[in-house]
Amino acid sequence: MLLNPIISKLAHKLVVLASASPRRREILQTAGLQFEVVPSWFEETLDKDVFKAPYEYALETAKQKALEVARRMPLTHLKIPDLVIGADTIVTIDGMILEKPKDRQDAYRMLSGLSGKEHSVFTGVVIVFCHERERQVDYQLIDFYEETKVKFSALSEEMLWEYINSGEYADKAGGYGIQSLAGMLVEYVHGDYLNVVGFPLNHFCKQLDVIYKGCPSSLSDKSVAISRLKPPSVLVELPSGSTLPQNEVIKEKESQDGRENDGALPLIASGGQPKHTNESNGPKKNELQHMIALMDGFKASKALFVASQMHVFDVLHKRPGLDAAQVAQEISASVKGAESLLEACVSLKLLKCKSGGQQKPVYKNTDVAKHFLLSDAPFSLLGYIQHCNGTIWPLFSHLHAAVREGVNQHHKAFNQTSENLFEDTVYNSQEAKLRFMKAMHSIAKVTGMAVATAFDLSSFRTACDLGGCTGAMAYEFTKAHPNLSVTVFDLQPVVELSEHFKSQDTDGRVSFIAGDFFKDKLPKADLYILARILHDWSDEKVHLLLSKVADACSPGSAVLISEIFLDESRSGPSRGLLQALSMCEGRQRSAAEYSLLLKNHGFIPADIRLTGNLLDAMLYVKKSPATTPQ
Repeated sequence: MLLNPIISKLAHKLVVLASASPRRREILQTAGLQFEVVPSWFEETLDKDVFKAPYEYALETAKQKALEVARRMPLTHLKIPDLVIGADTIVTIDGMILEKPKDRQDAYRMLSGLSGKEHSVFTGVVIVFCHERERQVDYQLIDFYEETKVKFSALSEEMLWEYINSGEYADKAGGYGIQSLAGMLVEYVHGDYLNVVGFPLNHFCKQLDVIYKGCPSSLSDKSVAISRLKPPSVLVELPSGSTLPQNEVIKEKESQDGRENDGALPLIASGGQPKHTNESNGPKKNELQHMIALMDGFKASKALFVASQMHVFDVLHKRPGLDAAQVAQEISASVKGAESLLEACVSLKLLKCKSGGQQKPVYKNTDVAKHFLLSDAPFSLLGYIQHCNGTIWPLFSHLHAAVREGVNQHHKAFNQTSENLFEDTVYNSQEAKLRFMKAMHSIAKVTGMAVATAFDLSSFRTACDLGGCTGAMAYEFTKAHPNLSVTVFDLQPVVELSEHFKSQDTDGRVSFIAGDFFKDKLPKADLYILARILHDWSDEKVHLLLSKVADACSPGSAVLISEIFLDESRSGPSRGLLQALSMCEGRQRSAAEYSLLLKNHGFIPADIRLTGNLLDAMLYVKKSPATTPQ
C-alpha cells in the first residue's frame, strides 16, 4: 500500500519527525512524505525492567520522544506541529533488550550473542496530533509496533571483529545495520525489512489510512494502540504575550476551518485511533528535574574539577575504602570540606559509599572514575578537565560579555590581548604548553579509536595528521591500520614537546614534522586527517587550509574530517553548541555544511559516520579529472 492516496491530506500540515536518524528520514522521504526533522531531547533512560514485554519499552520511549518535541515546539520554535512522529527500534534476544552499543567491546558482546541465532527487532511508533484551542495546545496520540524476525549466520571471531572494525556498529540498535555491511551476516529475515532498518513504513501507511479513511479492518491485532494514557486534558499553554509567526497562525486557522474536508482526525478512542492524554497544566516532574539539572550544572562541573585537582580519585584508587577524615588528611583538606565533596561525588556517580551500623561511611571509585579520572588510566580525561578548569571556566565567567559583543573574552579572563590568542594564552610558558597538550592528548585518546575505525582505510599507505598535537590520534590510526604510516604536522613548540607523550608500543610508523599548516607546504600523503581543527577557524582560514589540502592531494587521495557534527536543525548536540559560546573565530557546523566545504574544494563523498563517540567523521576523496563537470 502506498502513502500517496493521503499525501494530499498532509500537504498543508506541519509534519515533524522527532528523530535524527538518517535511516528513518530516508525511508519517509522515499514514501513522499514532506516533513521537518526536530530531534528529541528525551534522554533514553527508562528502566527496562518495569516493562512486561520488549515492545512496551520501545513504545514508551517513542512516546516520550514524540511528546517532548510536540511540547517544546510551541515554546522554542514558536509554531505548533500538526503531527509529530516518534520511533524507537530495539533488538531483543532471550528476553534481553539490545540498544546501541557503547563501544567496540559492547558491540562484540551483542553481535556474538546474536551469532547463529534468531532474534526479534521491534520498532515502536507513536504519532502525536496537536490541536490549538484558545491559546492552549492539547494532544491526541496513536501508538503501534512492528516485529521482524532476523537470523544471523554463525559468525567466526575473525568475521565478528572485521565487521566491528568497520565502525558500522555505532549508533545502531543491536550493533548492526542490515542495510549495509551487516546484510552479509544475515541468514534470513521474516517480516518487514524496513522495520529492521529503523522504521516500519508499511504499517505506518496502514495506520494513516485508518486515521484518514477509517478502514480499521485492514489492521492486524498488534496494530491496536497500546496506550497507557487516560481521558482528555490540556498539556501546554502558550506563554503569556507570545505569538506565533503570522504565516503560521494563518496556516493553523486554515487547518481548523477546513477540518471536515481535509481529512481531520475522527475522535475515536479505540481500535488504533488517537486518544487524548491526561496530564495537568502544571510543569511535569521531568521538566522540573531538567531545569534543576541545568541550573545546578555549573556546580557539578566545579565539584568534578576540584575533586580531580585534589587527586581524590587517585587517593581512593591507591587506598579504596577510606572514610572522610582519612581522605581529608590525604588531600590536605578540612574534614567538613572533604565530607561534602565526597558526598557530592557520590551523588554524581563518580564515587560509591558504603556505610552501616556504627561504622563511618567509606568511599570507593565507581567504574566511571576508574576509566576517566585516574592519572594513569588509559583513557584518563584529567588533562582535559584541567584545561576546562583553568581555561574554559574563566572564559565562561565572562559569557554575558561574550554574547553581547560576539567576541571571545580572553583579554578579560587572562589579561591578554586577543591579537595572537593561541600563542599568548596557550604557549606563554612550557607549563602552559604541556597543560594544553595534555588536554588535547586526553580527548584524542578517548576519541581516537572510534575515528580511526570509522572507515576502511586499507587503500591508503601514508597519512598526514594536520594539527595532530601529541600524536595520540595518529597512534590509534596505526594500531587500526597495520599498513598505514602517519606524519603529525604541527607547530614547532608542539613537536619539541611531543616526546613527553610518545606511545610505548610505537613501531616507528608515527613521525613528526614541524610547520604551520596555514603558511608552510604540507607533507605529501595519501590521506589528510583534520580532527577537531576546522571548527576553530574563520571561514576564510578554513577555505585556505582546504585549498592547500586539495592542492597537495592527487586524484584518489582523501581527506578525513572529524568534528562534532551538528544536527541539520542546529538543535544539538549540546556539547557542540555550548562549545561555540567560547566565541572563537570559528564556528560549529553540521555534516551537510562540512560536506559542502569539501565539495567546493574538489572532493567527492566516500562515507559519513556518526560514531557514537565524542567526535563524528567523514571521508571525502579527491576527484579525478574525469569526474570534474565540464
